[in-house]
Amino acid sequence: MPAKLLLPMLLLLAAGGCSWFSWLPWVDGGKDQGPDPLKPAALVEFEAEVRIRQLWRASIGRGLGRKYLRLKPSVLADRVVVADGYGLVEARDRFTGKRIWRTRIGEVEKGLLSSFDILDRTDPSFVGGGVGTGGGLVLLGTVWGEVIALSAADGSEAWRAYVASEVLCRPAAGDDAVFVQTIDGRLLALERRDGRIRWSFDNQVPILTLRGTSSPVFDGGVVYAGFANGTVSAVKSDTGEPLWQHQVMLPEGRSELDRMVDVDGAPMLAGPLLYAVAYQGELKALRRRDGNALWNLKQSSHLDLALGYGHVYLVDETDAVIAIDAQTAEEVWRQEALHRRKLTSPQAFGNYLAVGDDQGYLHILAQSDGRFLGRRKLDGKGLRSGMVVAEGRTLYVQGNSGSLHALEMALR
Repeated sequence: MPAKLLLPMLLLLAAGGCSWFSWLPWVDGGKDQGPDPLKPAALVEFEAEVRIRQLWRASIGRGLGRKYLRLKPSVLADRVVVADGYGLVEARDRFTGKRIWRTRIGEVEKGLLSSFDILDRTDPSFVGGGVGTGGGLVLLGTVWGEVIALSAADGSEAWRAYVASEVLCRPAAGDDAVFVQTIDGRLLALERRDGRIRWSFDNQVPILTLRGTSSPVFDGGVVYAGFANGTVSAVKSDTGEPLWQHQVMLPEGRSELDRMVDVDGAPMLAGPLLYAVAYQGELKALRRRDGNALWNLKQSSHLDLALGYGHVYLVDETDAVIAIDAQTAEEVWRQEALHRRKLTSPQAFGNYLAVGDDQGYLHILAQSDGRFLGRRKLDGKGLRSGMVVAEGRTLYVQGNSGSLHALEMALR
């Protein structure tokens, strides 16, 4: 800019005052804007009834990066298996945290500007789905369209299969097969011994969907999976023959945004019943034998459900934690003090219900009435992944930075 124009421009800006910069997030123009409905709720004070005791802590690779990765740890016998978003997989003794084995399933190239994080918004993470276990294998999926199987004993690679589309869910194993869903709407069965495709069950994908897919669930020769078109299907594990398909929610509205009804949370099995919830849709209890609905309730969630105390627990799209009677569909309690804190899927264990938030706090609620029992900051980069429990008492939590925590609750 010519020097003779610089002074007039500066004077003009000064005359305009702070309103010229009101678009900047740290400038409010001196006006009281009132409470921001999208701002995360402040932490409420309460009298802690439990102490969250850390048994051990470990650091796993480079963490989950800036993509919306939710890599849930997996407990397998005496070990917990965990992965970061950049190809590192580790098995650790679940009692002591001591590393048993470590392996790498792929390499990433460091970006040219990666040292200047404010400038470089690229993220080379590629592990999109995991960690699944079963049949002596540790299972992961990638955004490159691969499913990778490692030996659970020593981490050596057993096989890798190309499935032609991104894998963003946790693979499941059973009936001498590995089951995985791809982002293009296919549910695949891969042979456990070599990864060859046994069968493919295809579903139509809407124009606009959430970034994620439901993790398939195997039980009793049947694979259950939710899809982006709002359906849940039961498929025979040996042949891929569909047993039934249920529409959890029909798309409604004029815009594609309004018509999003993804079933991204894994179907939750409980005896003869299956529970599923759709985004912008409904929570339903279905009979596993035929897919018929026993009850339905207007709810919206894209996260996994939890079950305990005879309640179905969900986190809705506003981050309210809600307990629903599993038999009658009546709302038992609702905890709204974590509004907009970007919660993880709930995890029920013992008398407790655990959720994590985007600011790295773990919150412990009472399953009976939803009151706060305890809180602890675990990770400076937040919590996003689901949690896992061993023997009903030890909680394993993975933070976005790569921290892995083994925790137990102790009464104060």
